[in-house]
Amino acid sequence: MPEQSFLDIRHLDTGYNRSQVLFDVNLGIPWRGGVAVLGRNGAGKTTLMKTIVGELPVWKGDLMFDGRDIGRSPTESRVRSGIGYLPQEHSVFARLSVRDNLAVGSLINKNASAVDRVLSIFPKLAQRLDQPAGTLSGGERKMLAIGRAMLGEPRLLLLDEPTEGVWIGVIEEITERLIDLAKEIAVIVVEQHLELALRVADYAYVLDRGRVALQGPADEVRHSPDLVRYLAP
Repeated sequence: MPEQSFLDIRHLDTGYNRSQVLFDVNLGIPWRGGVAVLGRNGAGKTTLMKTIVGELPVWKGDLMFDGRDIGRSPTESRVRSGIGYLPQEHSVFARLSVRDNLAVGSLINKNASAVDRVLSIFPKLAQRLDQPAGTLSGGERKMLAIGRAMLGEPRLLLLDEPTEGVWIGVIEEITERLIDLAKEIAVIVVEQHLELALRVADYAYVLDRGRVALQGPADEVRHSPDLVRYLAP
């Protein structure tokens, strides 16, 4: 587990209604760098992300962010404290232009320079400011969604499947942007694209049936003989 955890999760249990999904999960996220959360479908990856951002309650355990217990804080409070979230489903307003989508994302943070920074990171968006978001390609919509999540100037960014539905030629561009971003802030990536996740990440956790089954530096996890077993359908 990384030292000097910025997000410290201890003995976390949670789930949906009466169905428990996560069991005694422990994670440590440093204040800067990439962390990958891997696992087959149904392993609990999205449940973990939703619990961190506050969409699901903590049943048991501790959820500490920057030294403060946020386990019972509402989602809005967590966002304002510096947690950004890109859910698996597209989080853009299809009928609004790219410009208006960014304007909505700027409501939390009035800093105009944040929009300029997003456009510098994803220059394709700058070329499509007046285009409805629903007419963008899958990769461009993902860029817009990531950009909107960044407009709150998060200190921790949660990305759930950031390249799902994205053409292979655009995946490399998104990967490079995430690598650069992870040099500045903490980034947690849930991603089926294994090579992308382990390129962005310095450290990786593998979930299996709601428990942490494997963890370690990204290169060690990549070459672990157990990795294929935990990711196989």
